[in-house]
Amino acid sequence: MATRNKTAKAGKRPRVEVKSESKHGNAKSHGTIAPAKGKLGVMIPGMGAVATTFVAGVEAIRKGLAKPIGSLTQMGTVRLGKRTDGRSPKIKEFVPLAGLDDLVFTGWDIFEDNMYEAASHAGVLDQRLLDQLKPFLSTITPRAAVFDHNYVKKIDGPNVKKGKTKMDLAEQLRDDIREFKKTSGASRLITMWCGSTESYIEATAAHQSLKAFEKALRDNDEMIAPSMVYAYASLMEGVPFANGAPNLTVDLPVMLELSRQNEAPICGKDFKTGQTLMKTVLAPAFKARLLGLSGWYSTNILGNRDGEVLDDPGSFKTKEESKLGVLDHILQPALYPDLYGNIFHKVRINYYPPRGDNKEGWDNIDIFGWLGYPMQIKVDFLCRDSILAAPIVLDLVLLMDLAKRCSELRGLGIQEWLSFYFKSPMTAPGLYPEHDLFIQLMKLKNTLRHLKGEELITHLGLEYYD
Repeated sequence: MATRNKTAKAGKRPRVEVKSESKHGNAKSHGTIAPAKGKLGVMIPGMGAVATTFVAGVEAIRKGLAKPIGSLTQMGTVRLGKRTDGRSPKIKEFVPLAGLDDLVFTGWDIFEDNMYEAASHAGVLDQRLLDQLKPFLSTITPRAAVFDHNYVKKIDGPNVKKGKTKMDLAEQLRDDIREFKKTSGASRLITMWCGSTESYIEATAAHQSLKAFEKALRDNDEMIAPSMVYAYASLMEGVPFANGAPNLTVDLPVMLELSRQNEAPICGKDFKTGQTLMKTVLAPAFKARLLGLSGWYSTNILGNRDGEVLDDPGSFKTKEESKLGVLDHILQPALYPDLYGNIFHKVRINYYPPRGDNKEGWDNIDIFGWLGYPMQIKVDFLCRDSILAAPIVLDLVLLMDLAKRCSELRGLGIQEWLSFYFKSPMTAPGLYPEHDLFIQLMKLKNTLRHLKGEELITHLGLEYYD
């Protein structure tokens, strides 16, 4: 069953507001945004299907072989002012985002395949396209990874770092980060976790403060997962970190502390791609029309490396927790007990190798309407997991870089305005997450309007009838 949501007011941090003119209107912008000068380095733990589809896609777009379909930053617009004003610039023209030509890449993986080989093995993209991109993709070779078989039990590989302690491994990652920045010529960096789902754990005393966490690293505490080592190394270097898996990773007090201390934004968790995307579209519709929900059964079949990893009960538990919370937070059963107070919510994921990256998400939804009469909805989403995830990765890279360059955002820590992209969005302590896809999109675009000093869009519309 879904867990019940808890609400509380998050504390607000005082900030100094520096204002400047907005070129899109007469309003004043909030804070300052440094220009996106120079190269932006993208560092990816986990060079599997999602990572290679993202990097290959960026290169295909740069070479004019494809369009950036699915990317809000590349194809999306933002309305400014009244509907009658006719101002809807592209997002990439409204705020100073890095250009695709500025992106440079590196990554870590337990397998030694370069990105061309890894992409060919993943089987997501047409081989004819990959062959056109081979000269570029072949140059991106994986760095030795931080890996612990106890956290990902279904796969193993030879390209793994060695160290006496987890602190040693963290220092090796920090060396990798500095070396990549130097050799790539990047002026700014982003770490984007595209690695596997780790076994389920809960936060312990080791995760509560920087002092406790660093002691745990030196003591080889078993509760320090590999993804946390990457996050620690990145944040120590002042590099923003986005978590595309349901692991705790940066959703910990120590990481929030480190993020604020070093002005390195964090966000997560778990890319919202297939089945959960559908839930965050349909559930708001049921709530808006006050239709009741008695049960929602969801099952997935997929055959990529992600499916293989999730075949382990520990890793599945982590994913299950991420998926189950969505309905409870959207439907708010405490406020609507007659409609949503007794939902049976079941999630299953099955590893089925013949399907490869072509995931199938099947949902049976039992709803009820006027006078309690039952109805059913069935959804069968035959999606391509990495095709849906790749534009999310691109948007997060560019928007996290924007946050790092923005005086108002970089010291906040958690970038809740990016919840649009995640199944289990991080929030300030004590604040329940917003899961409704359309509210999330409004939050994202209003944040961009706010940064540029434009009027927020409330959709009230009364001004047209004065």
